[in-house]
Amino acid sequence: MSTKADVHPMDTLKKRLLKLLDAIPQGSSIYYVDYPVYNNGGDLLIMKGAEKFFRDNGIRVRARYSVLDFPDGLSIPSDQIIVLQGGGNFGDLYPVHQRLREKIVADYPNNRVVILPQTIYYKDEAEFEKTARIFNKHKDLHLFVRDPLSQQMAERRFVNCSIQLSPDMAHQLWPIVPAGTPDKELLCFFRTDIEKTAEQTLLEQAGRGDYMDWGTLYNRWERKAIAMTGKGLRKGIAPLPMQAFWNKYSDYLVEKAVKRFSGYESVQTSRLHGHILSCLLDKPNTLLDNSYGKNSNYYLTWTSPIQSAGLIVQTKEASS
Repeated sequence: MSTKADVHPMDTLKKRLLKLLDAIPQGSSIYYVDYPVYNNGGDLLIMKGAEKFFRDNGIRVRARYSVLDFPDGLSIPSDQIIVLQGGGNFGDLYPVHQRLREKIVADYPNNRVVILPQTIYYKDEAEFEKTARIFNKHKDLHLFVRDPLSQQMAERRFVNCSIQLSPDMAHQLWPIVPAGTPDKELLCFFRTDIEKTAEQTLLEQAGRGDYMDWGTLYNRWERKAIAMTGKGLRKGIAPLPMQAFWNKYSDYLVEKAVKRFSGYESVQTSRLHGHILSCLLDKPNTLLDNSYGKNSNYYLTWTSPIQSAGLIVQTKEASS
């Protein structure tokens, strides 16, 4: 007979995603908005997890739009739920996605709007206030957040919204079977953008392992194909065939990431989805924080029970 001890923490996190059905009931018909068309594999994992969640729960996707091709003045029947992509771009660091999010909430007051699990971060309090003014006018807005700090921030500002804590949508992909046997020791999957920390710089100077990020995982031709897809969507060239192509091509991009991670005994990463992908593969990994605490907050909230995963605590030398 199985016991509670036999349940893998990743099974628990996947089951926790069923709370989304409070806002998107089984059998719902939805418009899925802001799916990623770029080379951030973490956001692709979120998209694939969301799409699998829809399939697994009989949720019908009537239409899909990215930030590139969402049309002005689109008529959406009031019985359709508008579901917005989750991730870590809620706030003022990535304004193009936040502007679309706010536009949807403002322009569709008669539709239920659901924002899949996000991390919230604002540098400018005035921008946070602006978002709150828009959100608080909507009567059926549901926001899922990935950590307690985001939950506290949302509950303080978004007083008319339903707010719930939830793990990332990529957990719906659990388990992922590794693509082969590891033949290398350590993958250092490190950020190269505005969320990089001094702690990461110290680890890079140590010179251990093979270094990679999403931008270097994909080669020049793959990045060109991604850019061409985005250009086609932006120009409105045959949107349904373009979406069908992107669905298949993004499968290939995710499979490439799975194959690359599978080739290493362990992973050290400052990418949240480098950590989550490692956990989906049940691969030993250590997570380094990003610039504003997103990674550590996520780990402490959700993935700390996973025995093969650990958190690298920032040192005084790195933080000084």
